[in-house]
Amino acid sequence: MRGPGSRTPILSTPLRQAIAARLQAGEQMILFLNRRGFATFLLCPTCGESLRCPDCGVALKYHRDSRQVRCHHCGMARTAPDVCPRCGGNEIRFSGFGTERVERELSRVFPRARPGRMDRDTTARKGAHVRIVGQFRAAKTDILIGTQMVAKGFDFPGVTLVGVISADTSLNLPDFRAAERTFQLLTQVAGRSGRGEKEGEVIIQTYRPDHYSVEAAAEQDYEAFYEREMEARRELSYPPFSQLVNLVVSGEDEQEVAGRVEMLAERVRGLQRGEKVEVLGPAPAPIAKLRKRYRWHILVRGRRGEVQGVVGEALDKLRDRETTGLVVDVDPVSVM
Repeated sequence: MRGPGSRTPILSTPLRQAIAARLQAGEQMILFLNRRGFATFLLCPTCGESLRCPDCGVALKYHRDSRQVRCHHCGMARTAPDVCPRCGGNEIRFSGFGTERVERELSRVFPRARPGRMDRDTTARKGAHVRIVGQFRAAKTDILIGTQMVAKGFDFPGVTLVGVISADTSLNLPDFRAAERTFQLLTQVAGRSGRGEKEGEVIIQTYRPDHYSVEAAAEQDYEAFYEREMEARRELSYPPFSQLVNLVVSGEDEQEVAGRVEMLAERVRGLQRGEKVEVLGPAPAPIAKLRKRYRWHILVRGRRGEVQGVVGEALDKLRDRETTGLVVDVDPVSVM
């Protein structure tokens, strides 16, 4: 099994320089990345096979500490293969990175640093969360690497630098609230810097520095973000300028699921009230397979009150067996 190349550095030059300066000054810092594990997927360059969870259809994450590949949706875990299960090639490559690999990279670049990591893997044991926070608060570690759990509610006066390793992790999600979630995360984690007597600095690594959520978060400008986000939602007719209902149909037979969701979509379309209600889809859900069940969905969008009326009328016409595996999510927090 071959490790990843070094063409795209995990730590940019400005972030490496800022870390070095803080270590020299004896100050603390937080590095945020909302992905855990060592590599986000494994790929065979010979045949193009990407290791996926057989039950969920998503890429398996590689965890170097345990030498396992894991599904972060259903929890399936198994020993990482040394050869490709499809063609037998022995050149399997790691691609992408998570908090585990960031920790290893820090130890390589800054061998005298004392990093700590706080994610679901390191806090699984009872008391681990308290221990990790306690060590950082007592300055026994000087760099805290973590996922979303480091972004909220902590007051570490010694932190003068926050580095966001990849702001694009949440920005690229197929969800109309992606920009909102990105802004929330960035402002929350940025707020961990400079809470003591010394001024703080925040460095955000992103491929989209001109995106309004990143620009507004960097400036801590809530009003600017609100104005741009409301403009975008108004143009696309997303909440609060409309109401959404997400109808998800799931089952073990993909063709049967696709047929049922198409039938449901046709019933809703038959009840459409002019331009007040529209049906988007059907289509495979962003997570198209979860725990051995295929997932298709439709989004019903329109005026508040009208949407629920149309959906309710369509559901009343369904027979009991047609509601099996159907989830109705009104005002969904996420459409994943």
